[in-house]
Amino acid sequence: MVGFGVAGEDEGEARVVLRHHRRVPAAAAPLVQEVREGILILALMPRQSEDHGLIFFHAAEDTSFSTMATTPAFPGLTVVDHPLVQHKVALLRDVSTPKKLFKELVDELATLLAYEATKGLALAPVTVTTPLETMTGHRLAGREPALIPILRAGLGMVDGVLALIPDARVGHIGLYRDHDSLRPVEYYFKVPPDLAERDVFLLDPMLATGGSAVNAVHALKRAGAVRLTFLCLVAAPEGVRAFHAAHPDVPILAAALDRELNAHGYILPGLGDAGDRLFGTR
Repeated sequence: MVGFGVAGEDEGEARVVLRHHRRVPAAAAPLVQEVREGILILALMPRQSEDHGLIFFHAAEDTSFSTMATTPAFPGLTVVDHPLVQHKVALLRDVSTPKKLFKELVDELATLLAYEATKGLALAPVTVTTPLETMTGHRLAGREPALIPILRAGLGMVDGVLALIPDARVGHIGLYRDHDSLRPVEYYFKVPPDLAERDVFLLDPMLATGGSAVNAVHALKRAGAVRLTFLCLVAAPEGVRAFHAAHPDVPILAAALDRELNAHGYILPGLGDAGDRLFGTR
């Protein structure tokens, strides 16, 4: 981690101070030269990557902010490492958490994940008349996003995402995991039309072996989906690897990356069967 303090004696004049006595990354240098007074730049430099993630803070801001970044081992996975997410995941895991609270926590975590997942949605300018004057604002452009829960557990995440995007269209993919082969079996598929023109968010609380999610993305791509993102609460390394081996173009956002799968294909430490805990069938 390298920090640069940038200050100016006069407007248009910048002075760069190297905070940790390391060389300025080549990718960051042009940005440093353009920055003006009172800005701090943090450059995240992975040892085995050419990319440099840059985060900008004003001088008065708390620079202890933790970046939400992919890990070198799983470049397609983003773990949303927010304190509220960690707090709610801990409650979600607890075997003593009752069904009502479990459902509420899934809703809230889905909302927090959706907030991060939707920050790349396209915007279009729009004229807005405020009580005082007319201005140019921005609204979501194009067709409404599509939310596709994998039945049945994925249904638990829909309301949380709809809280942010109430106009989103909702489809359904029916899959269950054969407990002997651990392979997914598809029994239902109904999605909004024109998926190629929509941002599509696939929802399932658990990414275990990855079989259901891989199958679901194959089906969505056959239906025309191009801009896909997978949202889950808890992922296992085996599932992440399997998913991105099949679909390296589809990013994953998760609230937690757990240790491993057990012999029965359940995530450890995990939270049990999300569908059973959501619907009281355990």
